[in-house]
Amino acid sequence: MGFSSKEEKSKRILRGLKTLFFLITMVISLLLFSAPVLLVIADALVPSALLSSLSQSSFSMETLASHFHNYDFRYSLIDIPLVSIIRSFIIFCVYSLCDGPRLSHGPYLGITTMCSVLSLMFVSFKAVYIFSVSGIDRSGYVRATEIALFVCSCALAVGHVVVAYRTSCRERRKLLVYKIDIEAKLGFS
Repeated sequence: MGFSSKEEKSKRILRGLKTLFFLITMVISLLLFSAPVLLVIADALVPSALLSSLSQSSFSMETLASHFHNYDFRYSLIDIPLVSIIRSFIIFCVYSLCDGPRLSHGPYLGITTMCSVLSLMFVSFKAVYIFSVSGIDRSGYVRATEIALFVCSCALAVGHVVVAYRTSCRERRKLLVYKIDIEAKLGFS
């Protein structure tokens, strides 16, 4: 009797591990399938959160209006999250309007690449001006947060291109399988 109890317990543990593996695999699959949408959300929120951590006061409409009123390309960082939000909005609109064939060969990958390259150029150009200014005394935390803002914007721009390319490849594979299935069905009819 003791032997069957140990077997039953090991079977339960094995079944629990298989179930846990299945759940982890399904969550990863869901995250990979919804990567374009998750990346758009992250691209809209993370640079804005980094900018708000730089601000001494609470972030409200008044402070946002004062940022735009006192805007200077060489000193202001408000345009980095704005570029990220615009890039995310354009990419999300194109992703929403495209279906399978257009995701595989059409405008999604091209527009995503164009938006990302343009925003990378802008952020790189802006970084030259921001970090070359030596007259402003900034603490180490502020400088590290500024660097994180620029690196985050660049990484998310590159991430958009990678996700768009993977989505394009996935849709091409789906179309290829779909064409093979059609040919197989037509051969048997």
